[in-house]
Amino acid sequence: MAEGSDPQQDVTYRAPVGSVDLKAFDDDGNSYEIRACDDCLPWHAEVVLMAGEILVREWHAVGCPQFLELIRD
Repeated sequence: MAEGSDPQQDVTYRAPVGSVDLKAFDDDGNSYEIRACDDCLPWHAEVVLMAGEILVREWHAVGCPQFLELIRD
């Protein structure tokens, strides 16, 4: 990323990251398929247990279009 560029547009490994927690299973108990993000390099996921519910925590660059869509919903 060029010096003076907007950090919100940075999707490289140096980008600031944010996370969003998603359901791991649909209402019928079927697991969701997880694929790596094509829009940012720092994407990764982890499985977390929160209040007895299994969730998938996805990490994205904060400027990633997919991340912005997920947190908008």
